[in-house]
Amino acid sequence: MNSNALIKALKKNGWVQVAKKGSHSQFAHPNKKSRITHPKCHIPIGTLKSIEKQSGLVLR
Repeated sequence: MNSNALIKALKKNGWVQVAKKGSHSQFAHPNKKSRITHPKCHIPIGTLKSIEKQSGLVLR
């Protein structure tokens, strides 16, 4: 999965970008405690699984 598709899916489900440093973006959700951080590149499968677990979304 590429970064643009991930960002689009997160924003569609209520996640908001709260910080950006270099190539990494951080997203927070108003009803969840965790933040999701990811680089602006192709997302490896292990990272994608971790993001799915944190966000509660199925992205694959």
